[in-house]
This record gives sequence, structure tokens and C-alpha cells, in this order.
Amino acid sequence: MPATDTDTDDGTEARIGTREAARRLGVKPATLYAYVSRGLLDSRRAPGGRGSTFDPDQVAALARRGRPAAQPDPAPDAEPGGGPDGVWGRLRTGITLIEPDRYSFRGVDAVALAGAYDYEEVAEWLWTGALRPGTRFTAAPAPLAAARAASAALPEASGPMDRLRVAVTAAASTDPLRFDLSGPAVLGTARSLIPTLVDALPPVGERPEEHAPLARRLWSKLTAAPADTAALRVLDTALTLLIDHDLAASTVAARVAASARAHPYAVVSAGLGALDGHLHGQASALVHRMLADVAAQGGAGPVVAEYLRAGQRVPGLGHRLYRGEDPRAGALFALLDGVPAAADALAAARDVVATTAARHGDLHANVDLALGVLSVSHGMPPQAGEAVFSVARTAGWIAHALEEYGEPPLRMRLVGAYTGPRPGRPLPAPDQG
Repeated sequence: MPATDTDTDDGTEARIGTREAARRLGVKPATLYAYVSRGLLDSRRAPGGRGSTFDPDQVAALARRGRPAAQPDPAPDAEPGGGPDGVWGRLRTGITLIEPDRYSFRGVDAVALAGAYDYEEVAEWLWTGALRPGTRFTAAPAPLAAARAASAALPEASGPMDRLRVAVTAAASTDPLRFDLSGPAVLGTARSLIPTLVDALPPVGERPEEHAPLARRLWSKLTAAPADTAALRVLDTALTLLIDHDLAASTVAARVAASARAHPYAVVSAGLGALDGHLHGQASALVHRMLADVAAQGGAGPVVAEYLRAGQRVPGLGHRLYRGEDPRAGALFALLDGVPAAADALAAARDVVATTAARHGDLHANVDLALGVLSVSHGMPPQAGEAVFSVARTAGWIAHALEEYGEPPLRMRLVGAYTGPRPGRPLPAPDQG
């Protein structure tokens, strides 16, 4: 018999069935299971194995937030929430929770963490649960030497992302024990790999003192501008805020690699590959160029008009997971207010927001807009924001790899919805052209 809603002895409502949950949300059952696949709802098998049951409080909370953006319905024969062949559309993770106006790392507000501790301290805490003030990551000599050699061999015009990708591969080649996926071994790799990525980039500015914080070392790779305390604080905060953002595309790619028991270097390479697109990591480069155009034209109006005329999105605005401003952008803008060199770029960014809000009041600043302000105002290349994003997110990919290594291997098995010709077609004939 299908599950129905009942009351428990203490007066609280018990779990409800599929039909009732769909009715309360005003959706079809197929859409309800699409919400399950996206991790918006949890489901359990009903007693007897027929149908599913849902937590009425969770259904009510989702109804209050409003119906999520439409997603394709699952295949009708797919098992909701995962089947015997692996995960279908949903991954359970205890790392990051994103809510409509904030996000948290392991239950702690991420903005508050970034305000209290630096990148290396938060990364170590995210991996181990232990907060160690003064934590500094150090690159191992052999991987660093290989990474620097590989980076130096690239054409002079190569950007930081090209160099980061080859640095990971080169570093891996020097580590014969890279397939040791035990916790301590993976952590050792991570603590060496992140500074290797930074230290393999060619210096642009003044070389920092040895064992300087990671943000200071990265600064010298991105710009020759002086590394004043306020600007460094912005960069370190950006690194910390960008450590993770739940199951973004690059993180899913990293977890798929970890599910296949790829070593940590390969996990990071998978993340970097997915990051290399204008809809993900490269977005801040688009913002950089836009802000430069705003400065050149004396205002945001003509620049925004050109984007709209071309039918393009205005870079640095909007985020489908937040109701208002991206909390990462808000935190960085507050710090950038205290950086004199950032005043003009910050004014340009706010001009873009105000100009666009006249027609699209639901578009708010996202973190890429803040990264663009930092890069433009300090003479960094357009790809600087992507480099910051990549270095920062490496810690998150490692956290997800550690989590995934504890799951059954090869569980990332999606169910294909085949749309090709039915079997039974004859063998193809050779092309006579």
C-alpha cells in the first residue's frame, strides 16, 4: 500500500507519501524526484518497498523557499536518489552548505571563518577538523623543481592557468607514492601541492620572505604592485572564501576522479580541467576586461548597453544559488573599501551594478565582480582571478577527494537516457565518396 501521511504519538506529522509531497509542492511526481536527485529533498523507501516517503517539514521548507529552477525530469525507470550501480544525480557531502543568503563550511559561517583565520589555517581545519594557528604549507623540493621546470618550458605568453595545469602533472611525476590514498598520505600531498602551484609561477613582483603566508607568495606571482597589508588581506580572504562552494562543476569532476580512485594530483587536474571555461573559472577575466572598459568610457552605461545589445550576460552579476548579493562579494567589497588603490575599480563595479539594476533588479554582485576589482586595481593580468580561484579551490577538491575516498569506489554511475537508433540496424557500408 502506498505511504500516506499520519500523525505520530507525540502529535508530530509522520513521513508523507510521494503523491502528498508532490501536491504540497504543486509539482508532478517526476519533478519531485528531480528535487531528490539534486539533493533538495531526502526520500526513503516506504514500508514494503513500494513508493517513497518524505519528511513533511523538509517539504514545507522547500515550499517556503519557492519552487527551484526547472531541471530535466529523471528517466522514468531510474531509481530516485541512486541505485545499485551508483549515484544518480545526488551526492551526500558534509563539507559545504549553501543557503539563500549565506554558506557554511562544516556548519561554520564561511564569511566569519575568512574574517578570523587565513587560508592555510582554514584549509587545514577543513581537512582535519583541527584549527592550527600559524599553519604554513611548504612545497617538497622534487615536485617543486619539476613544476618550475615544466612551467618555464611553456611559451612566454602562457597564462597562469596554463602553468598551473602543467605544474600539477609535473609534480605528480616525481611522486612514486602518489597512489597511496590513505588519509595521512593525501594530506601530505595536499600540503605540498598547493604551495607548489603557487611557487611554480614565475615571479612578477618582489620575492617575499621564505615561509611567508600563501597569499603573500601568490601576490608576488600576479603583480609588481606593492603588497600592502590591506590588499593582502583582500587576497587572503578571497582565497579562503573560494575554498569550496558545494558541488560546482569542477568539484563534481574532482569527485568523479576520486571515485575512480585517481590519486590527488589527478583529482586536482580534473578540477582544473572543468574550471577552464567562461561559465566557471574564467568569469573573473571577463569582469576584468569589462571594468577596464568602464574606466575607459567614463561610466558603465555604454558598456552595459553593449552587452545587452549583443544578447550577452553582464559579467560579475547574478548567482542562481543566492537570493541577493553573493556573500563572498559582500565580504570582499567591504575589505576593498579600505584599499585606496581599489577606489576607482570599486566605483566602476558599483556603477555596473546600479546601471543593470535599473532594468534587472534581481541581478546582484557575485564573487567574480570582486575578483575583477582586485585584479584591475593592482595591475594584475585578466587571468589573475582565475588563478586565485584555482589555487583556493584546490583545498576544496582535496577535501572532497578525502570524503569520496571513504565511499564505495566507482559509484559515480549516471543512468544514460539513450536517444539513438534502436538496436538491430545493419552494419554500415563503406563510404564510397
